[in-house]
Amino acid sequence: MRSGAMVTRMEAVVMGASWGGLNAYSRILTSLPAHFPAAVLLVQHQNASADNRLAWLLRRYCRLPVISPRDKEPIRAGHVYVAPPGYHMLVDRDRTVALSMSRPVHFSRPSIDELFFSAGHIYGGNVIGVVLTGANEDGAEGLDYIRRRGGMTLAQSPASSEAPAMPEAAIAKGAVRETLDLERIGPYLAGALP
Repeated sequence: MRSGAMVTRMEAVVMGASWGGLNAYSRILTSLPAHFPAAVLLVQHQNASADNRLAWLLRRYCRLPVISPRDKEPIRAGHVYVAPPGYHMLVDRDRTVALSMSRPVHFSRPSIDELFFSAGHIYGGNVIGVVLTGANEDGAEGLDYIRRRGGMTLAQSPASSEAPAMPEAAIAKGAVRETLDLERIGPYLAGALP
């Protein structure tokens, strides 16, 4: 297993992005094989009034099914779940998606922190958290929670980010185990899971 990959039974990969996220996600998802053995849950900061097209756009780059989930949608390995605009996307106890309209976090709904806190709580050490490009601090607290629960934590290198503030905040928090340039994240994830 590659350096830093301490994976035994990985159930999920959770990722968060803001400014520059579409480019980051498209490049990462292209690298994931059709037999990818974990669920992938993505948050992209979007205005609540945005049309719900992100999942549709990302399907062009991904061999896995890409879903904009409904509330209580089962979370299945080998599927990608994209938080819909205007809702926090959480992982519920029964391994289903919970959609919430609770208050915005870091001015965002969906919030990366909200997804990461719930994923860390449910999956413990069986989750990989990834903070990508973005212009605020969302994701740093949640990624640190995943780290403290024994999960693997990654950040996109600030130098390869369209907006470096989000990965910089996670790195400054001490939440990040591996920092990788964007083009290395997808291959790393593909190689980290057996």
